[in-house]
Amino acid sequence: MKKTEAERFLALSEEVLEHPVYDWQQQYYHHQSLTIYDHSLVVAFLAWRIAKTLGLSQKAVIRGGLLHDFFLYDWHVEGRRNPKPLLKKHGFTHADEALLNAEFFFELNDMERDIIATHMFPLNIRPPAYLESILVNAVDTWVTFREFIAGKSGAPHPIIPFVRENRKKKHRGG
Repeated sequence: MKKTEAERFLALSEEVLEHPVYDWQQQYYHHQSLTIYDHSLVVAFLAWRIAKTLGLSQKAVIRGGLLHDFFLYDWHVEGRRNPKPLLKKHGFTHADEALLNAEFFFELNDMERDIIATHMFPLNIRPPAYLESILVNAVDTWVTFREFIAGKSGAPHPIIPFVRENRKKKHRGG
């Protein structure tokens, strides 16, 4: 990962990353050892790199990637606290919950809405309408698979410490 590339990603991500509610995701774990915040950073970064190469909407892919899991609760605890029938479980419903939250806190275009709403296809029965949606869906699946394989021993993707350090510097005034 080139520093200039990471800096460009950070600049394009700033509106979402700087929102105070977005940081809440740092308290919830996604799979294995990554928080939802970290998972979404990696999904957005990798999808953005591919979108650049394919000439797809970079902004929509970044915003959709960052917000695809913006459901704002600990799904592990929620699942144990409130057992639900299969089709009401987190894997089937969280894309809609993420979309509701994203629409409440951010202005979204149709493509960004579609990326968030369909990122769990085929568990969500509505298929993606845009190539950008298919891309984020595929990258999310790949990143999740890698998280499960690496487990707690896997090293974090370099974008995670880069974003954390740069945000700390910015908030310290440096």
